[in-house]
Amino acid sequence: MIGIVVVSHSPRLAQAAVDLAVEMVGVNGPDIAIAAGAGEGVIGTDAFKVAEAIAEVASPEGVLVMMDLGSAVMSAEMALEFSDDPDLPVRLSSGPFVEGLMAAVVRAAGGATLDEVEREARGALRAKQSHLGDEDPADLPADSGSAAEHAIEVTLPNPDGLHARPVSMLVTALSAFEATVTVANLRTGRPPVPANSPTALLTVDARKGDTISVAAAGRQAVEALEAVSDLVGKGFGELGAASARAPEPALSLSQPQAQPSSGAPSSGPLGVSPGLAVGPIVRMPETLDEPGPAAALPVSAREAAAERIVAAASSVARALRDKAARVSGAARGILEATALMAADPGLIDAAVSRVTGQGHTPERAVWAAVGEVTAAFTEQGGLLAERIPDLHDVRNRIVSELLGRPAPGLPDRVEPYVLVARDLAPADTALIDPTVCRAIVTVEGGPTSHTAILARALGLPAVVAARDAMDLPEGSVVIVDGTTGEIVVNPSDDQVARAEEQHSRVITFDGTGQTRDGHRVQLLANVASPDSVAAAIEAKAEGVGLFRTEFCFLDHAEAPGLDEQVAAYRQVFAGFPGKKVTIRTLDAGADKPLAFVTAADEVNPALGIRGYRTAWQRPELLDTQLQAIAAAAAAENADVGVMAPMIATVDESVDFAARCAAHGLHNVGVMIETPAAAITAGPILERVDFASLGTNDLAQYTMAADRLMGELALLNDPWQPAVLRMIREACQAGLAAGKPVGVCGEAAADPMLSAILVGLGATSLSMSPRALGGVAEFLRGVTVTQCRDAAIAAVAAGSAGAARSAAALLLEPAPA
Repeated sequence: MIGIVVVSHSPRLAQAAVDLAVEMVGVNGPDIAIAAGAGEGVIGTDAFKVAEAIAEVASPEGVLVMMDLGSAVMSAEMALEFSDDPDLPVRLSSGPFVEGLMAAVVRAAGGATLDEVEREARGALRAKQSHLGDEDPADLPADSGSAAEHAIEVTLPNPDGLHARPVSMLVTALSAFEATVTVANLRTGRPPVPANSPTALLTVDARKGDTISVAAAGRQAVEALEAVSDLVGKGFGELGAASARAPEPALSLSQPQAQPSSGAPSSGPLGVSPGLAVGPIVRMPETLDEPGPAAALPVSAREAAAERIVAAASSVARALRDKAARVSGAARGILEATALMAADPGLIDAAVSRVTGQGHTPERAVWAAVGEVTAAFTEQGGLLAERIPDLHDVRNRIVSELLGRPAPGLPDRVEPYVLVARDLAPADTALIDPTVCRAIVTVEGGPTSHTAILARALGLPAVVAARDAMDLPEGSVVIVDGTTGEIVVNPSDDQVARAEEQHSRVITFDGTGQTRDGHRVQLLANVASPDSVAAAIEAKAEGVGLFRTEFCFLDHAEAPGLDEQVAAYRQVFAGFPGKKVTIRTLDAGADKPLAFVTAADEVNPALGIRGYRTAWQRPELLDTQLQAIAAAAAAENADVGVMAPMIATVDESVDFAARCAAHGLHNVGVMIETPAAAITAGPILERVDFASLGTNDLAQYTMAADRLMGELALLNDPWQPAVLRMIREACQAGLAAGKPVGVCGEAAADPMLSAILVGLGATSLSMSPRALGGVAEFLRGVTVTQCRDAAIAAVAAGSAGAARSAAALLLEPAPA
């Protein structure tokens, strides 16, 4: 395949043109090198840069050079004089910069010669000229004849006919056959054009509903026509997107009208808990307004006012404890934690002192006291910043009690509804009844917020970062897609019927994860404590891909002893005899601080002493835990693997493997959660037996975006192409080493994304037990080839939204 060099005065222009061209062919295109700019921030061209770029993509088949403006041509000509290889075929193209580059990349990807690619680039304006009636007859492609050994007529069903992407797919597909193929549009009556020329195909002006005549000659003419018929029959992968469009003018919050942005970059709402639901909107009331200024209370009234604060806080804490007693699991823990915050003596004393010392009204004193704590939490960031909604919830409940108003919280409904809120406090989220609440939509929040975590635990579709959600009319019917983040308002009757049907379906997992063509993918469960083992077993998980051990440590002032840990680990191992159980060593720090491990004064906990790094300061904690894991594994029959979190270097993996070996643990792996680990996965996997990708942290470190900040939720989307490239690096290293690389982050629970992960090379996927059925069903509907093709397209996309769209087109259910 030839190489291509792009010479431009502007690096940004060059990169944009290359990105556009590469989208046509994905990663299977030619090598491309950019020589742009005359220095840091200087517009211009540099002959030496051009020469280096030519050498970088040099190929025996030759190099094509595309240039933008006059001096770029002179720089390219001068660069040829610097070449160390006078026999290297290099052609400078006079073709248009953008159109020519796109045509050249597509033609080169099909294996065309240097002369053929250059000719294609030079004629790249034909499609535009034809459309505008500005063509020169002398420049039109010669009549290619009918190639009449074999011919078919097919009607184009896809919405936009033969535009750039279908043309690229057609040229690429036909390049695999020994055949001469031509295409003609029966509507226009113009002569046939060669099907190996993307620019010629674009001049055919074939639209939806047009019938095209495709003729072929040569040894594989029949096979070539079958390939064309297959592509056209599938609508070039565009029929799924077209059929999903509502026939009525329904409002879709996930696709707003284009307009200048005045805030953070956004691609629309973010789906954080998969599933489809329909129902009328019920809005959570907006939070209380801050109490206004008031005259200072007389000294004689201050003691009674202070006592009212104590009584109100006590009442709120008691109500929260009563609610906690009526629920179980994660919901109970969150309510109990909120009750403790409401009864916090420090918070109450701060409010009381404002009353007794400054004469504030009780409600204003509580508001100000919470404000001080909020400011401190904001400054600390990390986990403390994530607790701010809890603080505000407590504040609002106490102030409502003081003002004699109903406590803020969930609407009291018995009929199904979709809950829309600015944000949900943990106490509210924990009380959601999934038999009545069909889905959750919030303006704020992120993929690791309480809303996301509990929605996944309840099996409710959830969408966060829906900026305009509070503008939706109360009672209006919406369809919420927790996988794509799409919210369709006022859907048609057919759309509602389909959504209701899908919502009522019970999707189960048969215990064997595989694609339609039998490619095995282990589907495992994430387990956070012995209490969650039953759900994993009931869901028929093939084992445990992530056994989090933090539950053993979180409620302790000091680390638990050996016997306590052994007993806890055995409870999980016992549930999976003969099956894989991958246990992660203590992952403390950042959003999981422990008093006996984590320093309280870390400036940036997310980049501090966390994960495996805690063993630097407290190595005895790791040694005791490894000893406990070894003892528990010996006492049970599970296939136990042990992995370390937050590995960043090869040396760390070597050290961890040695520590495990010292305790008799020989199935050793690491978590890949940093770009450093993804990039060096090859040498890391030479030292350990397996790796598991933690996509939550991998996304935040790749995108430099705190995953606990709702404002950055869209950057923490695992569909971000940069994150997918990191995953690809790790999976390819696993394939090269012959060692398994799985995924245990939240990305694995997204059915469509699970196919991309399989396509990138993941050997197992671990998720919430509730997600197993949906993921298993999706994978059984596609082939591994579809997964790989979709993965290539997603990685090559320019944004998370484009990655989703590209994947959706290629992941239609395979024919039986």
